[in-house]
Amino acid sequence: MGITEYVDAVETAGSALAEAAAAAGPDAEVPTCPGWRVRDLLRHTSMVHRWATETVARPRTAYEPGTETELDGDELLAYYREGHAGLVAALRAAPADLECWTFLPAPSPLAFWARRQAHETTVHRADAESALPGGPGPVDPALAADGIDELLCLLHGRDTSRVRTAGPRILRVRATDTGDGWVVRLSATEPPRAERVDHPTAAPDADTELSGPAGLVYLTLWNRLAAGPPTAEGSARPAGSVTAAGPVRPAGSVTLTGDAEVARLWRETSGIG
Repeated sequence: MGITEYVDAVETAGSALAEAAAAAGPDAEVPTCPGWRVRDLLRHTSMVHRWATETVARPRTAYEPGTETELDGDELLAYYREGHAGLVAALRAAPADLECWTFLPAPSPLAFWARRQAHETTVHRADAESALPGGPGPVDPALAADGIDELLCLLHGRDTSRVRTAGPRILRVRATDTGDGWVVRLSATEPPRAERVDHPTAAPDADTELSGPAGLVYLTLWNRLAAGPPTAEGSARPAGSVTAAGPVRPAGSVTLTGDAEVARLWRETSGIG
């Protein structure tokens, strides 16, 4: 995906987040983020958007923390909308040769921030929509496949990832609609080591496999959707079912096969702080 596509995704997802938050109301629980209500989600996402905007627009060359607002109700929603619009404007106005602080490898700092905020906002859009009866809407397959790649190859490639297994394990991930695949090697001492594979079915034997439409796999790996429990034949969680992570309505299903312990460990330790 290109920078323009990422920024378009930030704009689209951020607007949908605001619409869902307005419909649900600030007191509504956010099933995909246990313990949070919509106001908590808006405060957090507002902070992230404004923090990213400052990093790009000033620009900042070193990390500086963001600050959450204490606004609530209509004022909070307006504050969120203002910060989201500011982020989109800053990304669109930034020069291609922008130099600023980043924390993951990327072709350029601008490409990093456009990509990271596209997925930050898309995941939190799903959170806001989980507060509504219909649950999260679908994620564009190309964006989802890109986000799976960022999550597995970059975010969990850092030493800060808490995903560790008692012994060597292999997790295979397949996006059945886009044809993308990944092999993730897990161990007791190293962060996950993920790589794309051209032919997922020909990849090394996996202890666990997660497969399905890219949008659903994306939400599952971000712990916004629970896949069905593994069985000898494999099992699927059908669209429209209500899971521990909240109701989901995109079309399709996710299949999980193999070692249940790998799936449980991912759910419990893969949260990104």
